[in-house]
Amino acid sequence: MNFMHRTKKSAGYTISTLGLVLVALGVGISIKSNLGISPPSCPPTVLNLKWTAISIGTFTWMMHLVLIGLQALIQRKNFRLRYLMQIPAAFVFGYMCDGAIWLFDAIQSPATTYWVQILLSLAAVPVTAVGIKLEILGDAWMLAGDRTVAVLSESTKVPFPRMKIIVDVTFVALTALFALVFFGLLTGNGHTVVIREGTLIQAVLTGLCMKLTDPYVDRDFRRFLEKYE
Repeated sequence: MNFMHRTKKSAGYTISTLGLVLVALGVGISIKSNLGISPPSCPPTVLNLKWTAISIGTFTWMMHLVLIGLQALIQRKNFRLRYLMQIPAAFVFGYMCDGAIWLFDAIQSPATTYWVQILLSLAAVPVTAVGIKLEILGDAWMLAGDRTVAVLSESTKVPFPRMKIIVDVTFVALTALFALVFFGLLTGNGHTVVIREGTLIQAVLTGLCMKLTDPYVDRDFRRFLEKYE
């Protein structure tokens, strides 16, 4: 029984890890587009433009640790020990992002043709959508971003979808503020674009895409999990 439990847990981690890989690849593709990236990745990216010696992945896990601390402050006694699994997930995801960015940097220089930029932004959407669904389906790794939205939603009684929008807008607003202070621009440093059409594409279309891809992902990968029940 214990063996089966461990096997099922391992299967869950396998699927969740695959989800993290896909989400990280989505980040890499959107950065390669140079047309704006998803709101949760905006702050780490603009901070990396200012302090280039620190990678985007490092800034990502730093931001996740801040979000975990925010959860603990809000939940206090309701913050459970298992929620600390967000910490290793933050490190794993951060360095996966660095790996994805390195991979796409090795392929070619940033996209310069507008239609190619649009295509790359659109390509990041289904990759990210499938990755998020796999994270949820595996029910193993926990990323701090989405859980923070859930905690804020619960504590303020604001519905999750609306709170998600509020948090995303906050990420973008903070990024624009950082970019303005650091570089005198709202969109980036003048070479790398952090906020633009791609940001809107990622914010709006990912959720819509999940409505289309979730049934197929759920059908195919749930069979994998059911083998270990």
